[in-house]
Amino acid sequence: MLDLGRTFLQSVDRAGHSTALVDGALRLTWAEWARAVGGVQQGLERLGLRRGDTVLSVLQNRHEAATLHWACQFAGLVMTPLNWRAKPDELDHALRDSAARVLVYEAASQDAVKASTLAGSVLRLAVGDAATEDLRFAQAFAEPSDPTPMARADDLSLMLYTSGTTGAPKGVPRRQHAERVAALAHVAQNRYGYGERTLGVMPLYHTMGVRSLLTMALVDGRFVCMPRFEAAAALRAIETERVSHLYLVPTLYHDLLAHPDFPRTDIQSVRKLGFAGAPMHDALLLRLQQAFRPELFVNHYGSSEIYTFSINQNAVGKPGSAGRAGINTRLRVIRLDAKGADEVAAPMEEGQIVADLLSDEAFEGYHNRPDANARSLRDGWYFTGDTGYVDAEGDLFVTGRVDDMIISGGENISPVDIESVLSLHPSVDEVAVAGLKDERWGQRVVAFVKPRDGVAADALDAHCRASDLVNFKRPRQYVFVREIPKSPVGKVLRRKLVAGEFDAMPPALPLVPPA
Repeated sequence: MLDLGRTFLQSVDRAGHSTALVDGALRLTWAEWARAVGGVQQGLERLGLRRGDTVLSVLQNRHEAATLHWACQFAGLVMTPLNWRAKPDELDHALRDSAARVLVYEAASQDAVKASTLAGSVLRLAVGDAATEDLRFAQAFAEPSDPTPMARADDLSLMLYTSGTTGAPKGVPRRQHAERVAALAHVAQNRYGYGERTLGVMPLYHTMGVRSLLTMALVDGRFVCMPRFEAAAALRAIETERVSHLYLVPTLYHDLLAHPDFPRTDIQSVRKLGFAGAPMHDALLLRLQQAFRPELFVNHYGSSEIYTFSINQNAVGKPGSAGRAGINTRLRVIRLDAKGADEVAAPMEEGQIVADLLSDEAFEGYHNRPDANARSLRDGWYFTGDTGYVDAEGDLFVTGRVDDMIISGGENISPVDIESVLSLHPSVDEVAVAGLKDERWGQRVVAFVKPRDGVAADALDAHCRASDLVNFKRPRQYVFVREIPKSPVGKVLRRKLVAGEFDAMPPALPLVPPA
C-alpha cells in the first residue's frame, strides 16, 4: 500500500500546476506546496528528528499547520496536534504522554506554552508573530526542497487526543495505512471527483479536519485554510474559491445560515454537503436542503478511533438516520446490559453501538491507557459508548451517549429524540436536553433552549404534546439560555448543563405539569 508521502506526490504528478493550498493571500500549486513540505521535512531532520519521533503542535488551521502535517508524513514522524486553546495542564499531559521532541505553537497558544511546566524541556518552534525568543518556524524551514518519502504504510501517522468527558484525554495513535484508507473511504462515500475544493475549517486536531486535508491529495483538490471559523469569512471563501463541498459540524452550518451575509452570498458552487461530530436536528436539515439544494447530503457517523462507523447518503430523505455501515466497517447494536458483542439488540431496541476492530480504518488501541483499552476493546470489537437502535429497514439511529441516557421513573430516555422535536418549533434556535436530579423520578427531563424570539414553556410543551413524542419523554422543565455550551468542534457539553454551567436568561421558567 502507498504511504501518505507518495499519496501526496500523486497529486503533484497529476496536477502539479493546479492550486492546492490557499491561506489568505498565499496560494500554492501542488508543485510549490511539495517544495514547501520538503523544506520542512529537511528542516526537521536538521533539528535531529528521526523516523518514529513525535511532533506536538498547538496551531490553528493555517498553512504552516497543513504543511507540517504533510512533512511529518514524508519523514515518518508522528504528528500530534492539540487544540490551540489547550490549557497549560493539557499541554503538559500531552507532552508527557506522547514524549514529543518538538513543540510548534503560535501567538494564540503562546500563553499556555509559557505557563506549561514541560514545554521548556523540548525544542520549541514559533509560528507567525508569536512574541518569543524561540526558534522561528519560517527561519528553520526557509529553504524549499523536494520532499522524500521516508515512511512506510505501517508507520504511525498521527496521534489525536480525544476530549473525553471524564479523566485525562486519551491518545489515539493511527497508522498511515489506516489514515489513507479512511481518506479513500471519505472520497467514495462522499462521491468526490477530481478537482474538488473544500473549506479547511474543521480543526486539524480533529479527525474531520485531518480527513479534509488528506482527501484533497487523493483528488488533486484545493484546501482553503481557515485558521478559525468566522461565518462571514467562510461565506467569502465559499464564493471566492468556488468551494464545491462542505464537511462541517452542525453548529457551523447553523452559523452560516444565521449570518446576515448568507442571502447575498453566491453558494451555487457547493454541490455536496456532509456533516459529522454531532446529530443534526430536523429543522436544520430542512433549512440546509432548501438553501443549498445539494446533489448529495451525507450524514457521516464515526470517531477518531475508527473513522467511519456508518454513512447515510440521503440525510434529508431519512432525517436522524446514520444509515448503514461504511464500506470498511461492520457494526451492530448490542443490549445496554450486554457483557459481549454477540448479545445483539432487537430491531428498535436501544443499545450500545459497537464496531469491528478489523476495519482497515481502525486504530489498534489507546496510547499508554490499558484501562481505556479494557473498557472499550473487547472480543475484537470497539465499544463506542454511543447509544442507538436499528430500525425495521436496517438503518442505524444514534441516540446519544451511554452516559447521557436519562433514566426517569425507570424509563430510558434519549435526549436526541426530544431535541429533534423541539428544533422544529419556529421559536427555537438551538436546543439541548439533559437529565437533572429529581427526588421522585431519579432524573427529570430538562430542555435548555436558545430562543429566536419570546416563547413560553407552555407553548413548547404544547408543541411536544402535538408531536409523536411519547408522554414520558416530554420535558418537565424549560430553561432559556443565551448559548448552548459546546466543545470547540460543536459537540453539546451536557455535563455543563447538568452542572449548571450555562448563561440562563432570567427569569427561570417553572416546571411543566407532568400530566
